[in-house]
Amino acid sequence: MQRSYSLPEQICCLLDDGLRTLFDIPRTTGRPYPAQNQVEPELNAAEIRHAAGCMRVNHAGEVAAQGLYHGQGLVSRATEVRTKMAEAAVEEGDHLAWCSRRLSELHSHRSYLTPLWYTGAFAIGLTAGMIGDKWSLGFLAETERQVVNHLENHLASLPPADTKSRAVVHQMQQDEGAHRDAAVAAGAAELPAVIKGVMRLTSRLMVGVAYYF
Repeated sequence: MQRSYSLPEQICCLLDDGLRTLFDIPRTTGRPYPAQNQVEPELNAAEIRHAAGCMRVNHAGEVAAQGLYHGQGLVSRATEVRTKMAEAAVEEGDHLAWCSRRLSELHSHRSYLTPLWYTGAFAIGLTAGMIGDKWSLGFLAETERQVVNHLENHLASLPPADTKSRAVVHQMQQDEGAHRDAAVAAGAAELPAVIKGVMRLTSRLMVGVAYYF
């Protein structure tokens, strides 16, 4: 039987999860690093910069995913939805850890705007969750749908020799697709086209900024 937490306990857990995200020590499932058996490729300076930019964008996206799930989970009405958000956040924690490790291997840095990505996404998740669970799930499903497409673009643009980054992105893409399907199966509402459009524009802005900063 799942324990029911009081509001102060929920707030403490939320603060802990938020700090873990910001300090790059997220909760994870403990799955192995997808690129652990790959040899570090020989890349030229331009390829390294591009691979690092892509992985920095992915890391920023995973930070935002943590904020979304944490915000949505806090105000979810149904216990089942709240549980799904918590489980998805932990699985996304794997992605955050993997992206961080790959950035270190490429001798590059996380986005300098990490606190902004988290707090902005948390506010969006909180708003979506307050509207209602089916809309919160709909927002989650559409987010993951767009992320899957974004990761497909990265697989197409990453240096062919960078098998390590590609292995990480490929596993992330599979997981995001599973999260999308789970949200749809749980009763996600189809979002209006205008909302989807705003989400795409917001995503493009984050990608453009996080690639460099």
